[in-house]
Amino acid sequence: MKRIAGICFLLILSLAACKSKSDKNTVFFDRSGMDTSVHPGDNFFLYANGTWIKNTKIPDDQSGWGSFNTLYDNNLKKLRTILEETSAKTDHPKGSAAQKVGDFYASGMDTVTIEKRGVAPIKPMLAKIDAITDYRSMMNLIATSSAAGEGDELIGYYVGPDEKNSAKNILVLYQTGLSLPEKDYYTKGDSITVNQRKKLVEHAAKYFVLSGIDATTAAKSAASILAVETAIAQSHLSPVELRDPVKNYNKMSVADLEKRAPNIGWTNLLGKMGITTDSINVSQPKYYEALSALLASQPIQVWKDKLKFDYISYKAGLLGKAFRDERFAFNSLFSGTKVQPERWKSMVSRTDNNLKDLLGQVYVEKYFPPEAKQRMDELVNNLQIAFKARISKLDWMSDSTKQRAQEKLAAFLKKIGYPDKWKNYDDVTIARNDLFGNVQNVAKHDYRENIAKIGKLVDRTEWGMTAPTVNAYYNPTINEIVFPAGILQFPFFDLNADDAINYGGIGMVIGHEMTHGFDDQGRQYDAKGNMKDWWTKTDGEKFTAKAKGVIDQYNGFVVLDSLHVNGALTLGENLADIGGLAIAWDAFKLTKQGQSKDKIDGLSPDERFFLGFAQVWRLVNRPEIVRTYISTDPHAPEEFRVNGPLSNFDPFYQTFQVTEKHKLWRKPEQRAKIW
Repeated sequence: MKRIAGICFLLILSLAACKSKSDKNTVFFDRSGMDTSVHPGDNFFLYANGTWIKNTKIPDDQSGWGSFNTLYDNNLKKLRTILEETSAKTDHPKGSAAQKVGDFYASGMDTVTIEKRGVAPIKPMLAKIDAITDYRSMMNLIATSSAAGEGDELIGYYVGPDEKNSAKNILVLYQTGLSLPEKDYYTKGDSITVNQRKKLVEHAAKYFVLSGIDATTAAKSAASILAVETAIAQSHLSPVELRDPVKNYNKMSVADLEKRAPNIGWTNLLGKMGITTDSINVSQPKYYEALSALLASQPIQVWKDKLKFDYISYKAGLLGKAFRDERFAFNSLFSGTKVQPERWKSMVSRTDNNLKDLLGQVYVEKYFPPEAKQRMDELVNNLQIAFKARISKLDWMSDSTKQRAQEKLAAFLKKIGYPDKWKNYDDVTIARNDLFGNVQNVAKHDYRENIAKIGKLVDRTEWGMTAPTVNAYYNPTINEIVFPAGILQFPFFDLNADDAINYGGIGMVIGHEMTHGFDDQGRQYDAKGNMKDWWTKTDGEKFTAKAKGVIDQYNGFVVLDSLHVNGALTLGENLADIGGLAIAWDAFKLTKQGQSKDKIDGLSPDERFFLGFAQVWRLVNRPEIVRTYISTDPHAPEEFRVNGPLSNFDPFYQTFQVTEKHKLWRKPEQRAKIW
């Protein structure tokens, strides 16, 4: 879902903080991982995590390791237990949830059958691509293959709420067509990026050879991939530009789209896709205008090569070891990962991503007790009370805008743990010996389910993540905050933890997601999820000026060599981190522990709050993934997700006696205070 602004941990999910026990209390953070030789006012991230960072080795199958990975890995093991128990039985009633989940997992673990089939599963589509005679027949194939669950990388689309009429679903088109992370990778002249472009060509050539194309033809075809994608890249908006909701809302009729991008043949394309609609939100029209022109100007063989490469790339993970190895080798250029994860890990994730609620129901029943949901309800409500109080005390916002902000906050739809109703996959057939076919059958189901929503009322009960997902999100078009069961575990949340730990962990996450409703993007949507300016002109200008200060702050953070945090790209997440910490603190201060001075393990409640917060974000990353994230990720690196908010937060200064002699100290007037 393009507009979801999650706390987003990407693929770096981790957690190495450990529960240790003293005689009297359970200590819910890793004291041995601290580096007390660092003053908390100089670098709190290192103070809380420095010894752990020095002693941590990134596993070879990871691009980084830290607070999310352990949690993510532990969650995979829980799901593995479910899946292996289920798949071991072959007598489940045919069509039952157990049969589908168990056989799907078994089909992916059956690498012997996958190897025997070789390239056979992709041969039919490659033959159809070979039969293309011109760009019109190519667009026909794209339409029919999309509807058949085969995937397509030239027409990017999804169905979601119309951002200016959020009660109703609309078809949304977005830019796509690139194999490298974003547009600048096609033009940057540094040696690392130049080598990545070279490797893209080599990668495409290897895919072509593996699929049965001779080496000479493969090399020529691979070169054309880079050339046509370089042309496509010129039409793309940058990651920073993609963050502007207004710029990326371009609702138009199909007739208007036909005029702007005629060679795509929209009426014919949509008809063959089974889509009936009179209007579309074309998020990035420039891409489709450029694609239309390129369809006519590029030789048809170039497009056939592009379609083949995209298709093989899309399906490589479902094929034999040679394809999977080549995919991993190319992706490792951007992640730095040394070895592929064990097969069971990949298949657990794939089963979760494909059969979603069928697996999620079992996971929740086994691992998410009702009392955890009840405690989370309490935490969320307390954060909402704290946020309401903060809004009422703002000294820069007018009363009329405050009232609308309070209305939006009160209207939050809160989803905790798992959906109220589970989806079924009754129309999906799953075979125990056909991973490729199983994934395609699920894709057909998902396609039919999505296009059936076009023009219909939005189902506000739907979730954008599965229940076991270790993540959380805010969705502005529904004005919802969502916390799947997967993230509601230590170190973010533990039923037995003291409030300081829970409010510093999951409390900050809750506050972060709430603040997304009022960050530079979220603030442009009203209480009903409609993109609408509900601010006075003066208040809007004040917010923009304050946000500019945050951009400037984060631009100053040096990440790697000469690489700096991109303050504009990370603005929304930085605002959410700063606001989330403040709201969590206020809510913590409403608790009995938050108002006491009683120490646990020699630490005051306030110290435990900040230390628990900082250890949630402990992480070490490989340099390759750091470079990729700086260009593409809307989140600042973890060190600055800790030190950045703290350097703006007065209670931190007071708790750890931070003065002007310390590196994190900012003059009071320079500290960002928005929400």
